[in-house]
Amino acid sequence: MDRCGMLSVFCLLMFFLGSHLLQITDPVESNYVITAREMLESGDFFSPRIYGHYWYDKPILFYWELIAAFRLMGIHEFAARFFPAVMATGGVFLAYFFGRKLYDGRTGFLAAIILGTSLEYWYLAHAVITDMTLFFAMSLALVFFYLGYSEQKPQYYYGSYIAAAVAVLTKGPIGFCLPGLIIFLFLLWQRDLRHLLKMRLFSGTVLFLAIAALWYYPMYQKHGWDFINMFFGVHNVLRATVSEHPEVDVWFYYLAVFFVGCAPWVFMAVPSVLMEWRRNGRIPELDCRKRFLLVWALTIPVVFQCFATKYVTYTLPYMLPVAILFSLYFREHETAFRRIAIGAVAVLNLCLFFVAIPLCNKNSEKDTAPTLQAMDNGETVFVSFGRRYPASLVFYSGCTIYRADGEEYLSKMKPAAMNWSSKNVMPMISLEDLPQDKKVVAVVYKKEKERFFSLTEGEWAFVRETENTYIYQRDAKGDGTD
Repeated sequence: MDRCGMLSVFCLLMFFLGSHLLQITDPVESNYVITAREMLESGDFFSPRIYGHYWYDKPILFYWELIAAFRLMGIHEFAARFFPAVMATGGVFLAYFFGRKLYDGRTGFLAAIILGTSLEYWYLAHAVITDMTLFFAMSLALVFFYLGYSEQKPQYYYGSYIAAAVAVLTKGPIGFCLPGLIIFLFLLWQRDLRHLLKMRLFSGTVLFLAIAALWYYPMYQKHGWDFINMFFGVHNVLRATVSEHPEVDVWFYYLAVFFVGCAPWVFMAVPSVLMEWRRNGRIPELDCRKRFLLVWALTIPVVFQCFATKYVTYTLPYMLPVAILFSLYFREHETAFRRIAIGAVAVLNLCLFFVAIPLCNKNSEKDTAPTLQAMDNGETVFVSFGRRYPASLVFYSGCTIYRADGEEYLSKMKPAAMNWSSKNVMPMISLEDLPQDKKVVAVVYKKEKERFFSLTEGEWAFVRETENTYIYQRDAKGDGTD
């Protein structure tokens, strides 16, 4: 079997195997699958929507991927996780191709295996989020640039513009700005900024804008300033300037992500290279190839460290150059490479079944859905109370579920312009306003049980206990039946 065949089997084993067993989780994955399903049901494939509201959290491409998978395979876990696995496979082959172009086939093969067995990459290859699609598109944009630059073939730059437009359709302006900054800094290091004039800037920009406008222009035409303010204001400017999770806004955040995300390879490659530099007393000379890989790998975490909001997934696009740089070390240590690779494949697949699947079950409300479906008489009011809103329960049950709490608490959660509360578009109802003439079913997170009963009235009958919640029922007044 040749290297491409081995990589194909490797990707099937690492990214597709068992993905149908991973339940859709809260709070992020469930938002994507609900949005794609609502778009599919509405027949509107341009305007993302959730809970009946237009939803400007992310651009359209990942939703199109989900819609395509749902239409082809049905609405289930494997379909939801299909395209992240496909994009991860594309990234592995891109690492192989680019490593082979820069050095040789052996280096490219090592880089592909290192990438596919790195913990963060493996995790995101199974996650129903936009980041793996962004990774592939952004990586492709930078690979096309370097091929055009190193081989003096300007036609490659058009591939870079197309890939950047795809990245912008995946996650917004960062898909163009970040590759652009990396290219600028690389040319600055090369003392070759004049090369920018050779990159077909005018025709390339027209091509980029034409592709990006396929979605952005119709969205502006249809939704006007609501789209501009929410998509660019809240989900881009606010994300960069106001931390959504202040507790992780620390200087070493992405340094920690690097060591965890690039495990297990980082723990041998980095210390060994640093010790070698120390023994030699100097950093080795860096050629054009290594300069480009280093600028690519370092710019991404530095930029996102400057952002107020921090997520593990943001720095994923640096993993391709890191894998190639690591492969330069491991091609001199093939015995260690084989041992780590075999161990990583075995451990990660064990983690899938004994860690990832149980964690997904714990962070999903799939097991609660049959109970709600059985209790729905067409007029039943379903509410959730405490912790986070169980969007996965909406996905699996198909029921409308209100976020319930005291009026004072809900008033702070309701959407407001240029505030993180603008993401709270789920249906809400105050506990004081729960209808008396209808059956009410409450899904209460276990740690919130006492607070729930302190805020509600009437007789609540215990129905069942799930891993995360208690389910209670209150009958309509005058109705003694279940």
